[in-house]
Amino acid sequence: MTGVVFWVLVALATATSLVTAWALGANSNSPPFAPAIGANAISTMRAAFVIGILAALGALTQGGAISETVGAGLIDGVAISSLAATAGLLTATGFMAFGIYSGYPVPAAFATTGAMVGVGLSLGGAPATDTYRQIAIFWALVPPVSGGLAFATARLLRHDDIPETVGIPLLAALVGGIVANVRLGLIPAAPGADQGSIAGLVARTLGGPAVGTVRVGAVLATVLVALASFQFIRRRTQASVDRGVKTFLVLLGAIVAFSSGGSQVGLATGPLENLYRGELGLPAVVLLALGAGGILGGAWMGAPRLLQATSREYASLGVRRSIAALVPGFVIAQLAIGLGIPISFNNIILSGIIGGGLAAGSAGVSRRKIGTTIVFWLVTLGGSGLVGFALYRGLAVVLGG
Repeated sequence: MTGVVFWVLVALATATSLVTAWALGANSNSPPFAPAIGANAISTMRAAFVIGILAALGALTQGGAISETVGAGLIDGVAISSLAATAGLLTATGFMAFGIYSGYPVPAAFATTGAMVGVGLSLGGAPATDTYRQIAIFWALVPPVSGGLAFATARLLRHDDIPETVGIPLLAALVGGIVANVRLGLIPAAPGADQGSIAGLVARTLGGPAVGTVRVGAVLATVLVALASFQFIRRRTQASVDRGVKTFLVLLGAIVAFSSGGSQVGLATGPLENLYRGELGLPAVVLLALGAGGILGGAWMGAPRLLQATSREYASLGVRRSIAALVPGFVIAQLAIGLGIPISFNNIILSGIIGGGLAAGSAGVSRRKIGTTIVFWLVTLGGSGLVGFALYRGLAVVLGG
């Protein structure tokens, strides 16, 4: 492959990655704020602006683990070349574009994972069976776990013996405690760790004893953040239940949008991991910044239209079911980021909506729609693998790569 062809492929792969990130910013990162818009807690344009900032920050500070998995963990024995990265991104983007324009549920995580496995096998690599097993188990557990958490959350909010001035603050405390342990690239990490957390930073600063691998300082920080979160939302709900619920919706949407950026950016940047960090020798932050910029542009330019549509759907669900769908979205997204597993946010949110609906006596989603969604997930995963395999072979013949 000549130098000119190489740089053309670099430019094409980069442009395709930006388009993918733009689509993720416009679509996958929008649902977290839809309930708040539906409840008239925030305007559509302001929500789009905030989504862009938060999702981009999440991409920069949390996107590294999933990006590495997509770029290097899905295939053994070979490194993803510039031509393979281009083929994988074109395949994944093509499937996502089909889903956007046709209205069929095509999850970005399934399209990208299948495409990268396909091009990796076409390169002559071996299947990373251990990674596939972990991803498959995680994906299979998402619906029951998300649905179960949403069911429990909805039951808590609907329980007659638990007033909203207590139930909503309790959820805020849970979310706050998890936030204290979220790993962020901006926080100095402990020896042997990739990223640090607020609780971990406090524990290292204060020192103190440890029980096994758990430091007392980290537990203390977690409890303090949870109590502060509880007290803040408690005061808001006591002053006005409506205002307190809307405040929690906005804050929850912000946290979920941040998590969405961290969990989704790797789908756009992962295929370029070897190209940028291996062949071009650039630091990881450059690639994440590229993805964050695409997500930011997509949120600002494409999210308002989708937000207006989805906010009406969430408004029909009601505030309780909306909260019940978002809480597991945050929990599962952070777990996936910690494990470096690519996920579909649509999968999480849909499962949460169903679980919250069951708590009210009806899932609110037809069995036919659920079946169609599952079929398209499987078709996307297998089809993107086959197309990625064939596309790389075709490009290699034409370009001599």
